[in-house]
Amino acid sequence: MRIDSTLRPGLRRAALALTLAGLCASAATAAGPDDAGVLAAQKGRLQLMVKSDLDGLGQLLPDDYTYTHASGVVDSKASLLESIKAGRLKYKAFDPGQPRVRVYGDTAVLTGTATVQVDSATIGPAPFHILLTDVYVRKAGRWQPVAWQSTRPPAPPSPAP
Repeated sequence: MRIDSTLRPGLRRAALALTLAGLCASAATAAGPDDAGVLAAQKGRLQLMVKSDLDGLGQLLPDDYTYTHASGVVDSKASLLESIKAGRLKYKAFDPGQPRVRVYGDTAVLTGTATVQVDSATIGPAPFHILLTDVYVRKAGRWQPVAWQSTRPPAPPSPAP
């Protein structure tokens, strides 16, 4: 877009600001063609975890999958499935919010915040918030999760006395 130089400086700035705002808004809402597929893959994995669907997870997760919990515990595919099977880990609800999706060829990285409700040896049944990084790789035309890492957000600062 060309901004007419005969406009008064105030109108020129306003026109420029509106143009930039429009460009930023369209860039923020424009999703890449792979974003929907990656988000669908994440949604599917989270549903399998809440259902404790060991067969589904066993087929979905690669053998070298790594899952780093907010507690700092790191699970492999085998140890994660064993924890779910033994009842040591039971996801009650998992809301991933609206993660940011970045696709780099056949790799996608999702980052964001989520609300989780899980029963485990280290966490009670109350919902809690996490920061997440979720990594997917496109194999045979579908997005497959390969790594997960979650962290508890920092506690808010204490109010001044």
